[in-house]
Amino acid sequence: MNVILFDGQCNFCNSSVQFVIKRDPKGYFSFASLQSSVGQELLKKHNIDNQTDSMVFIQGEHAFIKSTAALKICGHLEGGWKIIQLLLVIPSFLRNPFYDFIAKNRYKWFGKKDQCMLPSAEIRNRFID
Repeated sequence: MNVILFDGQCNFCNSSVQFVIKRDPKGYFSFASLQSSVGQELLKKHNIDNQTDSMVFIQGEHAFIKSTAALKICGHLEGGWKIIQLLLVIPSFLRNPFYDFIAKNRYKWFGKKDQCMLPSAEIRNRFID
């Protein structure tokens, strides 16, 4: 199972999910919002705080957060995005402050929805709830 957990109320996060979907035509990733029961279950299973302010990538039995999650996701996208995963050689304590800065300001910069996005019929099967 390769699941991306995302903040379903965050406009930036929803745009990021759409970005991934467009570059993942083979359907490697499934998606669930952090707020969903599945999202909360997966956070608990992987010992991640249920109030996390991060995208989470669950790949098999491993869970990744913050910049590591984003970079590992890029490694599975079509096109030149794979090369971005080379940034994984930089220790996370140097990468994550940039990630945290964006996460802290995402609602202010991009806005917030009152409810999670509803996927279109074509991609609905990639969302788990």
